[in-house]
Amino acid sequence: MKKVAVLLAPGFEEAEAIVTIDILRRLNIEVETLACAESRAVVSYHNIPMVADHTLNERLDTRYDAVVLPGGPQGSVNLAASQEVIRFVAAHDEAGKLICPICSAAARVLGGNGLLKGRRYVCSGDLWQDITDGEYVDAPVVEDGNLLSGKGLGHAFDFALTLSARLLGDEAPVRDHADHIYYRW
Repeated sequence: MKKVAVLLAPGFEEAEAIVTIDILRRLNIEVETLACAESRAVVSYHNIPMVADHTLNERLDTRYDAVVLPGGPQGSVNLAASQEVIRFVAAHDEAGKLICPICSAAARVLGGNGLLKGRRYVCSGDLWQDITDGEYVDAPVVEDGNLLSGKGLGHAFDFALTLSARLLGDEAPVRDHADHIYYRW
């Protein structure tokens, strides 16, 4: 079974995280939420308290098939400022695992720390204008090698469904499932 880590830093965009977690789990993909804080308790962008499965520090040496980085104005700043997050993402990237930022996370976390490595990506707003490390593409979801990025909250379903299809290696069950909950994909 494929296993995904969703990194939750204080101020994370809760809908981007929850929609992704929901879709992955509906398709029987194992998800662990990892708090990028001292405790498992993390407060989201809209002040919703959540309790993660583990802290990132407890799972630093664990390798997942994919790492999801939700955005959020403060959440992505907090992810980008964490050396543990950067090491964790870099280790997964070097191992060829899927790196999956959504919204501001592609620009702030990856672009801000030299982790785009020239790959094509999408992010929210005009954050791409300050990034010289990758190639911005204006699309709902952009895939380049093991980098799968989503534009933002309005495309969270597209992002989560695309990630699910990549992890399963088959679009058929994802499309079948999408027909019941989301009709555009």
